[in-house]
Amino acid sequence: MTASPDTQTDSSVSWSEFLRSGNSAALLLVCLAVWLHAADSLIVATKLPAIVGDIGGAAYVSWTVSIYEIGSIVAGAASALLTMRHGLRLPMAGAALLFSLGCAASAAAPDMRILLIGRALQGVGGGGLVAMAFVAIGTLFERRYTARVMAMVSAFWGLSAFLGPLLGGLFVEYATWRIGFWFFAAQALGLAAFIFWRAPSEAPARVDKPGRFPLGRLALLCGAVILISSSGVRVEPLHTGALALAGLACLALFLRRDARAGGDRLLPHAPFDPRTPAGSTLLMLFALSMATIPILAYGPLLMTAIHGVSALTAGYVVAASSIGWTVAAIAVSGSPERLDRMWIALGMALATLSIAGFAYAVPAGPVWLIAVIAFAEGAGFGLAYTFILRRVVTLVPAEEEQRVTGAMPTVQRLGYALGAALMGIAANAAGFAGLQGAEEAIPIARILFLVSLPIGCIGLAAMWGLVRGQGARD
Repeated sequence: MTASPDTQTDSSVSWSEFLRSGNSAALLLVCLAVWLHAADSLIVATKLPAIVGDIGGAAYVSWTVSIYEIGSIVAGAASALLTMRHGLRLPMAGAALLFSLGCAASAAAPDMRILLIGRALQGVGGGGLVAMAFVAIGTLFERRYTARVMAMVSAFWGLSAFLGPLLGGLFVEYATWRIGFWFFAAQALGLAAFIFWRAPSEAPARVDKPGRFPLGRLALLCGAVILISSSGVRVEPLHTGALALAGLACLALFLRRDARAGGDRLLPHAPFDPRTPAGSTLLMLFALSMATIPILAYGPLLMTAIHGVSALTAGYVVAASSIGWTVAAIAVSGSPERLDRMWIALGMALATLSIAGFAYAVPAGPVWLIAVIAFAEGAGFGLAYTFILRRVVTLVPAEEEQRVTGAMPTVQRLGYALGAALMGIAANAAGFAGLQGAEEAIPIARILFLVSLPIGCIGLAAMWGLVRGQGARD
């Protein structure tokens, strides 16, 4: 099943029309893939104290997140090429099976080493699923339905922000943390079966003389993320600088080798060149993902230290971002295509302004203001993201569409990973590791968000390449 030619690209599509359009199987496929990926990290974070208490491994707690992200980034980078070679059905089913296998390994883990192997498999499976879900949005739906599909994706992402911690807590309180992993293993196995027998399929794209699978390039990308992430753990000028430079060198070599790979490229041509629609889109997402990670990575700890709120309250303040994203995405999902540029510009500007808002509110309070700004940040992304995909596919060559749509979530996760590393360097250099109380936390909070603001402005400037001029159907 492929997307049919657009005949009403600028008309407003109602929810009733969309839900009666015969796309239920494709919509279920996309939403389940996003749910597994989005809910996983929140559930695992809630279960971590029980996991460590049972099997030990406290020194490796951070790697339960890091190794998942690394697997997600690598799998996401390969997803566009896999779908171009094999279509959607086989790669997506394989990703779901890997996710299920990873959950099973984690559930049965006798020690932290086996659990981390399971987390790596979950990362590869989850990252592949969400990247291919974005490819599916661009290939299985008529383009006039894209905004409604993205609104449903946003709703599932927001739902995971609340259900993830709740489910994790229920498993720990009334069962065991292992049952939680088995629960997700069963869901992923069911998704794999659904993909094999019921999901619509997209034919492979024509790839001239496909070469070997790009293990070397993926290893370089993986090495870059590991090295840069490791550079912020222990901040010493020589140690930190050497690891960061080595990571950047691996990333530059990956981009260089990928650009020369012809039809086997993992990323679109000139993926971070703001002069092209694809490059400006990916640079915008990369920079704004880097710039908005501090509230997620450090917000709960800083709010607890400065304002004395509980961990649960701080967590739900941060979750306000997901709610803002969901509410905004659903509210504007019926907007006609001629307004795409306006919503993208407004949303990205709101997200960037929220960074400045955090620089004031996190150190000074009150907590409700932090929640309002978090909601506004999420709303900014919700306003824009709903239409970014719909616009960029009108501006890139047809042969690049799958690479661009598959690269969007991958580049975002790369931005989160590298942004977290940069914030780790800034925080630890400012004395976060030896934090004693509110007086020391206040300047650290201000530094983190002020360091992020110029990066956000780079993303906002890159947006111009996506919204300038006229698209094919403006």
